[in-house]
Amino acid sequence: MTLPLDLLLVAALILGILIGYPVSFTLAGLATLFAFFGWMVGAFDLRLLGALAQRAFGLITNDVLIAIPLFVFMGIVLEKSRIAEDLLQTMGRLFGRMRGGLGISVVVVGALLAASTGIVGATVVAMGLIALPTMLRYRYQPALASGIVCTAGTLGQIIPPSTLLIILADVMSNAYQQVQTSRGQFSIETLSVGQLFAAAMMPGLLLVALYILYLVIRGRLSPHVAPAMSGEDVKPVTVAEVASAVVPPIVLIVAVLGSILAGIATPSEAASVGAVGALLLAGARLGKSKPLMIAGALALVILALVAGLAPVRLQRSDVGPGEWVVGGLCLALVAVGSVALFKALQLMGVNKLLKPTLTATMTITSMIFATILTAGFFALVFIGLGAEDRIAWIVTNMPGGATGALLFCMALIFLLGFVLDFVEITIILLPLVTPILILMGHDPIWLSILFALNLQTSFLTPPFGFSLFYLRGVAPPEVSTGQIYQGVFPFIALNVAGILLVWMFPHVATYLPKLLF
Repeated sequence: MTLPLDLLLVAALILGILIGYPVSFTLAGLATLFAFFGWMVGAFDLRLLGALAQRAFGLITNDVLIAIPLFVFMGIVLEKSRIAEDLLQTMGRLFGRMRGGLGISVVVVGALLAASTGIVGATVVAMGLIALPTMLRYRYQPALASGIVCTAGTLGQIIPPSTLLIILADVMSNAYQQVQTSRGQFSIETLSVGQLFAAAMMPGLLLVALYILYLVIRGRLSPHVAPAMSGEDVKPVTVAEVASAVVPPIVLIVAVLGSILAGIATPSEAASVGAVGALLLAGARLGKSKPLMIAGALALVILALVAGLAPVRLQRSDVGPGEWVVGGLCLALVAVGSVALFKALQLMGVNKLLKPTLTATMTITSMIFATILTAGFFALVFIGLGAEDRIAWIVTNMPGGATGALLFCMALIFLLGFVLDFVEITIILLPLVTPILILMGHDPIWLSILFALNLQTSFLTPPFGFSLFYLRGVAPPEVSTGQIYQGVFPFIALNVAGILLVWMFPHVATYLPKLLF
């Protein structure tokens, strides 16, 4: 009887994570140990490790993943420059007079930050420092307040732009191409990040609606757990105040997502636009240079339009006076935009925000790419030990056909989410089960969104939900870890309800991609 080394490898991974050993080292170390042990017992071919260099090279040259550090930088800039704080304070005053209103404001701000940053950690930490003490001060139940903050922060994983969707798009596109190749198709279609961004918009807003509906009902049925702010404690908010807090992030959202969904820019180009836009917003927020920042933003927008409509090639021999005029205009626009960006960077440096922003960006990016790289190594050994055949047999022999197979895979992802990060699940498990599910007839875009919703839930599930750790690090001492865990369970149930709705009504996920692409 042969040892099921693939299953033992997964068990060892879960044990290593439970012990608390760093994830990347656990993935790489266990993969190495099991590769050599499998070779010793004749269950693994060491020549497979020759593919490691190719996998590493493919990772660092992947155009899709270049967008990740830029989106991370954008999110950190918005968090460090306290734009999120302005949003929270304004929305709190807007909704605070109704029962559950403070919680609703946190969900709304979480959705806006998700659509402009996509960084869960930055959002949870910012709202944990600002919104959680405010809710506790107005006598919100600690468990409910903690659950709201954790859950609103995870919206950054399903509402685009999102690092989860970027990584998932790469994995799902490879699986979809693999299926088409196995079918003998010569014209191979791909799945783009833009398609997944479009597909995730309506499901993300559906989750926001479910959260708000829950808070309204909970506030009505149990006023003591989510009381309204008293009239003398909150000043009315004006339309101008709401506009000044909400319009800048919305403009940034439209610039980033609009350029991707309209097909004007690739994800990495749109992420560059977002990073520049975040810097200009920070410059306007930190100093008295708001007119310069607006002028710089307008100059860069006009430059993009001119470059797209009337591109100038001054190196050509037949350039006329009109082209020289347009070229001069473009140079002037570049100068204005550059001055505004330099001033924004200077203001961040003066306010001692530039170094922490760059450090946090590098730290988060390094963590993500280290996990992707080592998870790829782990997956290579996992497959080499026979996991691919084992999983294919299990999935194809599930009772209920295609529906039963998908139900099994969703349940497996949900359970693994209690102990594994979304990156490990995406890189290790999904490449094994996705081709089988697509061959069974499931739509790849619909599958992607179901997986994304399921993986988003892993940020909330104890004991290793990342949102729980982020909030525990910044929560006041009177909020216990048990209260944080207790607070997220109703929202986990709401996430499951959202998954079921997308399952029953696939057009929620597939309508926008079909319309736009």
